[in-house]
Amino acid sequence: MFNDIGALELVTIVVLAILIFGPDKLPKVIQDVTGVIRKIRAFSDSAKQDIRSELGPEFKDFEFEDLNPKTFLRKQLSENEDLQEIRSTFDLRKELNDVTDAVNSREADPAPAAATTSAAPAATGPDLLKKPAAPAAEQRTSYDADAT
Repeated sequence: MFNDIGALELVTIVVLAILIFGPDKLPKVIQDVTGVIRKIRAFSDSAKQDIRSELGPEFKDFEFEDLNPKTFLRKQLSENEDLQEIRSTFDLRKELNDVTDAVNSREADPAPAAATTSAAPAATGPDLLKKPAAPAAEQRTSYDADAT
């Protein structure tokens, strides 16, 4: 419940509790708070048992923690055998390399060998720093002020 409280926060809470309730009343307040927490836990455990008994035997392995979407997805993904088989045969790195090779070979301009000099590096893709050429007049679409 208090897994994410650090030492500084705990010391701050204790100091504030002493300042607010005083050293005389603090033990009684702590007992009252722990008693309320015990009653709430007992009530929730009783409610869980009542719900499980009302659901019937087909939900005997039902856990309320499974209602958390993160936990539910994690459990379903780990138990699914088909997904385990797909995960074991799928190599993401190989697929990405294949896609990269396909994109680079499609976009690379086939330049004649005589045009390239030994000092210039070979082009591996489009030059992203170069400004694209303006489209020809027949490729441009006409501007329609009424359409915007």
